[in-house]
Amino acid sequence: MRKTLHRLGQVVVVVTAAALLASCGGKVEGVLTPVALTAPGTSTVNMAVATTRLRADNRAVLFTGERGSQLDFANIVVSVPPDSARKIGDVQWPKRLPGNPATEFVTVKADDLTLPEAKAWFNTQIKKTKGHKALVFIHGFNNRFDDSVYRFAQIVHDSRAPVVPILFTWPSRGSILSYGYDFQSTNYSRDALEQLLTALAQNPNVSEVSILAHSMGNWVALEALRQMAIRNGRVLPKIKNVMLASPDVDVDVFRSQMADIGNKGPNITLFVSQDDRALAASRRVWGNVERLGQINPTLEPYASELKRDKITVIDLTALKTDDALNHGKFAASPEVVQAIGARLADGQAITDSRIGLGDRIIAASTGAAATVGAAAGVIVAAPVAIIDPNTRDNLDDNVEALGDSIEDSATAATDIVKEADTVGEQ
Repeated sequence: MRKTLHRLGQVVVVVTAAALLASCGGKVEGVLTPVALTAPGTSTVNMAVATTRLRADNRAVLFTGERGSQLDFANIVVSVPPDSARKIGDVQWPKRLPGNPATEFVTVKADDLTLPEAKAWFNTQIKKTKGHKALVFIHGFNNRFDDSVYRFAQIVHDSRAPVVPILFTWPSRGSILSYGYDFQSTNYSRDALEQLLTALAQNPNVSEVSILAHSMGNWVALEALRQMAIRNGRVLPKIKNVMLASPDVDVDVFRSQMADIGNKGPNITLFVSQDDRALAASRRVWGNVERLGQINPTLEPYASELKRDKITVIDLTALKTDDALNHGKFAASPEVVQAIGARLADGQAITDSRIGLGDRIIAASTGAAATVGAAAGVIVAAPVAIIDPNTRDNLDDNVEALGDSIEDSATAATDIVKEADTVGEQ
């Protein structure tokens, strides 16, 4: 009995940690139902979707969180409200259906595609896109299909990058209690992602491919690139830039993956934040091993390893956004997402430090920072000491409430274990 209740206490801790890894999903189900409404000043994001999710019977959902038997495709067009009616970095979810395009993200097209239709759509789009570049986005843990669609639309719109956007979405049940299922779904999807990236890199109409992965999505991205390198002797050369945002990846495993990817791989940019509360929770779940997205890049052995592997690190620790968990700063910060878009548009490697990606982040966060030059590029670090002292005092109410909830859960688990011990002694 004592052992069972002690295990219950452990489960409470793990579930509480998993809650910290939750993303902010949509509030209304069915937002993928196309609407005919329009509004002045709106703009659209026309994306292809490649997914290992199972098709839904409900056309308002399109794809579920379960695993499909093959790679499937769709074409979705999302309308984004005028910049005057929204804050850059935010996704304005419809409060009710149908959504209001003047103030909210809405879907204007959602078509199923066969593989031949997907190829035809892509070739049409890439030929008429300046620079002939593609951007593949891979979402993280706890994302429903519509979550990933609207978040990617926001990133593409706010970055202003002239790219053909391709969403790779893997089976996530969109539940904080499905962390294990989601993680295994990334493993389930790595072959499909490798196939997609290979097809893009071998397409004669494509000049280059960039990858942007977030959170747990970094695992499947790195695994696909690792497999590609092992299969072909290197990552295919058209895959130029890989951006790892808040990667929920074990640092020891990352070292092994990089060894297999080799020194002929793409330019890699790593976005980290030491105050990432979600990754702090993940670290507890995974045996207290450092998560890649939370490292301090100025400390050893990381500084030497990053320099050796020619990885550019952008430290966003000091950057203030509305993200309560500090886990999605790369997308929530206008400065960061627009700087990424500018780099992709200019055709420069993200590692090129001549034009101020770091400077823009520094200006947006604190106005000052210590910039450390490295052969790999530039590491931008903004010490906590120079942050506005009010920052630590003005915590978001939701974070405070979440902290209280965590404390209550931990106290309840402790009380259960104590009571079990008392019963056992009696």
